[in-house]
Amino acid sequence: MFLENSRTGHRTKGWIEVICGSMFSGKTEELIRRLKRAQFARQNVEIFKPEIDRRYDDNAVVSHDSNSIHSTPVPSSSNILLLADNVDVVGIDEAQFFDNGLVAVCNQLASQGIRVIVAGLDMDYLGKPFGPMPHLLATAEYVTKVHAICMQCGELANHSHRFEAGEQLVMLGEKDSYEPLCRHCFNRSQKA
Repeated sequence: MFLENSRTGHRTKGWIEVICGSMFSGKTEELIRRLKRAQFARQNVEIFKPEIDRRYDDNAVVSHDSNSIHSTPVPSSSNILLLADNVDVVGIDEAQFFDNGLVAVCNQLASQGIRVIVAGLDMDYLGKPFGPMPHLLATAEYVTKVHAICMQCGELANHSHRFEAGEQLVMLGEKDSYEPLCRHCFNRSQKA
């Protein structure tokens, strides 16, 4: 489906881009980079994050390297549709924390001619697919998987190992609770 770009009047088509990987891999950094480029191109950009993520700032998406961009915290994915009005690009951070309705929201936005850029963890601390991310990866036109460095052996890391006690799936934390590990080191830590 093609729609008219609000700034240029040109016809555009929408799509979904997903940036995924472990914690400390640069997902949010890449999301911010893409969104700032869109703003530089004078595109109308709206950024959303889950309301529960207040680690660095209440109203901004902030990377571990302290780069930031203004965002709107929302309690559920359906709020994104209500607030994404007259935009060319929608950015969504920490997608794994949203409800499974996020997949339909992203697909609806893309079908309306909007570029949708989503960043999130593809796996939880147990190494299992996380929240709506598997379905977003399956329906996205573009997928970028970024990697951290394993804190135990120095190889590429794709797992978020949580060393702080707790059984709950969602536990916001930083370097005091999580470390990136490669497959080998992650499997070894799970057996220990």
